[in-house]
Amino acid sequence: MRKFDTKVQHLKYKVLREVARLAWTDELFDNMVDLPKQIIPGKEPTMRCCVYKERAIISERMKLAMGGDKSNPNAIEVIDIACDECPMGGYEITGACRGCLAHRCEDVCRRGAITIDANHIAHIDKSKCVECGQCAKVCPYSAIVEYKRPCERSCKVKAISMSPSKAAQIDNNKCISCGACVYQCPWGAIMDKSFILNVIDILKKSQNGTKFKVYAVVAPSISSQFTYAKLGQVISGIKALGFHSVVEAALGADMVAYSEAAELAEKGFLTSSCCPAFVDYIRKQFPDLAPYISHNLSPMATIAKYIKETTPGAKTVFIGPCTAKKMEFQREEVRPYIDCVITFEELQALFDSLDLDITTMEEGVLDNASYYGRIFARCGGLSDAVAEALKEQGIENFDLKSVSCDGIEACRIALMKASKRVLDANFIEGMACVGGCIGGAGCLTHGEKNKAEVDKYGREAMEKTITDAISILK
Repeated sequence: MRKFDTKVQHLKYKVLREVARLAWTDELFDNMVDLPKQIIPGKEPTMRCCVYKERAIISERMKLAMGGDKSNPNAIEVIDIACDECPMGGYEITGACRGCLAHRCEDVCRRGAITIDANHIAHIDKSKCVECGQCAKVCPYSAIVEYKRPCERSCKVKAISMSPSKAAQIDNNKCISCGACVYQCPWGAIMDKSFILNVIDILKKSQNGTKFKVYAVVAPSISSQFTYAKLGQVISGIKALGFHSVVEAALGADMVAYSEAAELAEKGFLTSSCCPAFVDYIRKQFPDLAPYISHNLSPMATIAKYIKETTPGAKTVFIGPCTAKKMEFQREEVRPYIDCVITFEELQALFDSLDLDITTMEEGVLDNASYYGRIFARCGGLSDAVAEALKEQGIENFDLKSVSCDGIEACRIALMKASKRVLDANFIEGMACVGGCIGGAGCLTHGEKNKAEVDKYGREAMEKTITDAISILK
């Protein structure tokens, strides 16, 4: 069974796997020169103009696998030399142009960018066009279409533009590190930095006589990943890497839902704090709504805080689908609780770097959260959990009106209405990725089936209420 959706993901994984393999044996820096040749052997290119360029790009992928550009605070980076195959895009006249007499496209263009030739066919002068799209709207034949690079099309916060060298460039002041561009780039020219070496270092130190335990905090969306194995085998595989214990971030979700419900009832209006990309989006694009962001830490940080407070010296590593978590754990308010973050893609690379066949392992147990904590992984789950938490706390005089935002475009609409005081809701559940966490850029697989897997995983929870789940922490 395929482990990844795309060949781009598989190539990225191979680099991560080989970097990790060498890091376990302390031979990484001795083999950096030869590694690109091992990943792309032979002399025939498979994707680029020549094998030498392919290997040069692999070298850049290696740098990102080892932490990327330390001077760039963003978790998402562009590999310039890999970004050279996409058309520049913009509005184009297609063969559907009939050379009509009306010439509405020419009349509507205020920049004089459209001219008509002797055959009445329209042409666009790119030096004058500002891509307003008015010509496309008035064309009766829909002969004018907009072509965008996949990265630009996927970025709903308009953080990506073209550099003078025609490569993509990211505006860190707009970027929310959601990773949509990472998953959509057909050439793998945009990637998230990896902290896989940091995780290996933590695990090696914990096994070499240093007295601390390493906890893996796994996102509930793990239930829809690693489809070639059973979830219990994935848990056993994580422990085989050297983790002392595997804890559900869903238990942190139970804690957050319980606290967030009380906060909502007290304040009357709230936006969720669980998705770091959504929170970052509010702070950057709707700063007037920042005071309404829930004061709670995310489920990841909440459960990690509990682990640190109850187990002195413990280290915590979050494993999930989210590239934005790689930004969140470096924030001042989160850094004390989370030591590192990796994605499901990177977890697969760790398994294979040690040649662990998790399908042959006994099934471990992962059962310390409620149904409601587990369904945080999909859009609408948080709202359901807050409604349940209000009920369990006996807060019956508060009329919950939630809006679940599936993707950043839906978030923008809800936040725009809220900023103008016309939103018919008092709680905004924001999910930057379409579908929720199951649509995260760091997932192995993406699709509607993942939602069903999450709901099934939730129904299998031993703890049926939020109160029961968090009672074990007292």
